[in-house]
This record gives sequence, structure tokens and C-alpha cells, in this order.
Amino acid sequence: MEISEVRIKLMNDPHERLLAFCSITFDVSFVIRDLKIIQGAKGAFVAMPSRKLMDRCPKCHTKNHLRASFCNQCGVRLDENRADKDDAGRARLYADIAHPINSECRELIQEEVLKAYEEERVSAQQEGYICRYDDFGEEDYARLGPYEEDYDETPLVQSPRTESTVHRKNGQVFRIDAAEDRSDGKPPHHNPADQPTADRVTSQNREPGAQGDSFGSGIV
Repeated sequence: MEISEVRIKLMNDPHERLLAFCSITFDVSFVIRDLKIIQGAKGAFVAMPSRKLMDRCPKCHTKNHLRASFCNQCGVRLDENRADKDDAGRARLYADIAHPINSECRELIQEEVLKAYEEERVSAQQEGYICRYDDFGEEDYARLGPYEEDYDETPLVQSPRTESTVHRKNGQVFRIDAAEDRSDGKPPHHNPADQPTADRVTSQNREPGAQGDSFGSGIV
């Protein structure tokens, strides 16, 4: 068996452990897609394509991912720790769809994939670089439907005073007003000078705040 081709799709986020997706072709006859190159504690390694493991709700028998806390159908609460554990005590949440059955094959795949990954990183720095990995248009933007033809994401009107933005969607116009910038420090919705002041109730015999005021003083 010979690996005749490896195609790499680089990921652009340097903070993620996922470095790239790849596909490998055996003997110019058989292709396996969606292998992942992941940055581990001891360096990059190749993970085989996998699927999420699921089980059935004991109440409605709907399938749910083993990490689900509630049933997607009936909403009953599920045990979050119901997944089986591996030798290291980690929950088994995924199962490989395709994988090598001996260490020699695994080492061969990993060596060829990591080699192709390094070459792809160098090629990506060149002008006119084009990725050869076929993602079947998953990164393309969908075409708008017949009722969305007049949709425009760009602002139509922008006022420099209030910084209001007007958007048009489905033939309707929506205006979004930004908060006003008040440099005088006053609240935006009222002025204390405009508020009515309560009538001051004072005693005819005593000055406000005089010593000896008792309960009920000042009521006329």
C-alpha cells in the first residue's frame, strides 16, 4: 500500500489546537477525507476522521450525544457522566470512522501527512497560493433567495451628529440610533432644572432645622 497523494487545508487561527484538515489517497484508488492535524503537548499528531457517539433517551428513545445534559426531544435530564472511560480516565465521546489497525500503518500515515503539512505551510507563503483541498464549497457564501434580493448589509445613511445607521432588508428600512455623546455630564433624558420642585412645608413658629423640632413639626 502506498500513499499517493496528501492534500492539506491550513487553519488560520494560531490560538487553536487544530492546525489543518487533510485528505489522503491510497494507490491512486481510495481517498480518506477529514483527517485532522492537532497540536498536542508533545507536538503535532494526526487524528483520524471520527463521529460523535450517541445513546438513546430512556423516556422517548431519541438519540442524543453522550455529552448532552438534556434530551433533544422530550427535555428529560440525562446523566452527564454516562459515557464510558478509556484507560486514562477520559470519557469516550467519539469513535474513529477509519483508522489503521497497526502501529506501522499509523506511523506511515502520520509521517507523510506531517511532511505534507510542513510543505503546505511553506507554499502558503508564496504569492498566488491556492489550496488544493476540496471542501465542496463549505466555505462559500450561499446565494440569496428570491425574497432577499434587495438585502444590503452596507449602511445606507449615516448621520455625523447622532451616528444613526439605516439598514434595508426585505424592502423595509430600519434605523439604529447610537447613544448620544453628552459632554456636559447631564443625564440624557431630563434636566434637573426642568423638574418641578416639591413645595416646602415649614412651621409658622419655628425655623427649618431649628433645635427642639419634634415629630409633626412643620405641618400646617
